[in-house]
Amino acid sequence: MVAAFNALAGDARSLQALRSDAARDPKQVVKEAAKQFEALFMQELMKSMRAAQVGSALFDNEGSRMGTEMLDAQMATSFSGRPGGLSQMIAKQLERQMGLNPGPIPKPDVKPLTLPSAAGDGAARTPRIPERAAAAFLQRHDTAAQAAAQASGIPATFLLAQAGHESGWGQRELRHADGAPTHNLFGIKAGRSWKGAVAEVTTTEYVDGAPRRVVQRFRAYASHAESFADYAALMKNQPRYQAVRDAGTDARAFASGLQRAGYATDPRYADKLSGAIAFAQRLRGGTA
Repeated sequence: MVAAFNALAGDARSLQALRSDAARDPKQVVKEAAKQFEALFMQELMKSMRAAQVGSALFDNEGSRMGTEMLDAQMATSFSGRPGGLSQMIAKQLERQMGLNPGPIPKPDVKPLTLPSAAGDGAARTPRIPERAAAAFLQRHDTAAQAAAQASGIPATFLLAQAGHESGWGQRELRHADGAPTHNLFGIKAGRSWKGAVAEVTTTEYVDGAPRRVVQRFRAYASHAESFADYAALMKNQPRYQAVRDAGTDARAFASGLQRAGYATDPRYADKLSGAIAFAQRLRGGTA
């Protein structure tokens, strides 16, 4: 019976085995069925996560897809059925519907799911950049970035990558309290010298290396083009960004110069921005 249950995650026809065993041991059937439904759900979740990964389709072929699906099925089966998980909630609900165990349905204690690294060492990976959203972002702001590059001497791809990193590739753009866009793609704060519009936004800042949620005042613009132009002026006119301007086409030097100048408080800002630039360069075919 257990073999039939374990096959359910990979073959929906094994549901017939559940029907034949239900009369003999209904509670065990409910428990195992819930476990397999949890495995099916986790398979779909991992499939969606893999589909969102950058470059997931570059080396994709029939063999690699089959191997990935088999790996996901094994992982989903091994993760399902754990105490406090989703299967427990499903089992309790099924038992109540079948009249086997009346009572409240417990809330599942589901842990965040991570995928193994490409090296197969089991290490967790940071979710990757959404490729389609990033490609659309780069195309949409190319003209503004080219103009800002001319004004600042910073490569357009570097500007696009930083704007993408700061705004979540346009998906986490800073907004006013009423939801109106600020068009601030670079996360530039509104200091005392700023005379334009301002938005107060709750954001994450790092204090002594630890993240904290705080309310900060950010600059607001009438358009995204103004955001690029203002960033270019900031880089060009502030002496503390001299190393950034001198970086030329060296992405690592550019990102490190920004971090040393105090552009961001995230201790890993240079690493993250360097990764975003490398990604943007791949999408743009190596264009600076």
